[in-house]
Amino acid sequence: MLQLTGKQKRFLRSKANTLSPIFSVGKNGLTQLWVNELVLAISKRELVKISLQQGADDSAKDVAEFIQSHSDITVAQTIGRTLVLFLPAQEDKYKRISVELAKI
Repeated sequence: MLQLTGKQKRFLRSKANTLSPIFSVGKNGLTQLWVNELVLAISKRELVKISLQQGADDSAKDVAEFIQSHSDITVAQTIGRTLVLFLPAQEDKYKRISVELAKI
């Protein structure tokens, strides 16, 4: 898990402001397969939003802890039932946000 400064988190929150959630957590809960799919998606985007559905048994805090303990993804922000997640891309062609973030 990457340690972010306050300025870096603020930068990520501003970038995520226009994003729509692309993953959701429902009544089936969290599994390692779900985390693997999330890592695959975030490795090409670097920054994603996920949301918790009304029927989800887990809280946002539980989801954040599960994601961070089962992957290298960093939770940049939690607002209500929405989480903003960041993972620097490994391939240069997908590194957009992490390049800007390194300058901060």
